[in-house]
Amino acid sequence: MSTPGAALCAALAGALLVNAVPHGVAAVQGRPFPSPFADPPGVGPSPPPVNLAWSALNALAGAALLRRSAGTTAERTSAVVGGLAMGAVLAFHFGSVQAGGTGLRGLGR
Repeated sequence: MSTPGAALCAALAGALLVNAVPHGVAAVQGRPFPSPFADPPGVGPSPPPVNLAWSALNALAGAALLRRSAGTTAERTSAVVGGLAMGAVLAFHFGSVQAGGTGLRGLGR
């Protein structure tokens, strides 16, 4: 039986694992890419080593959370939904940033 905490943990795991992908891909391509450590955070470019570290941290945290959950169908579904939701958010944010916008940072204005 899945608990709400386990489902939330699985959703967060899915989101972290998906977030690891664009940072890792940019890092191995050797190109700068926005990260939370840039100026401004999430919009300015960070060098490949920073993105590699951020990708690895996301992947390790996501994998650790996934090992603690995702045993039931509800938890596996939560992991997929969390990953899809993060993918949609990242597509909007990085699409906006790559087009010269401010991504999610511009929503509060």
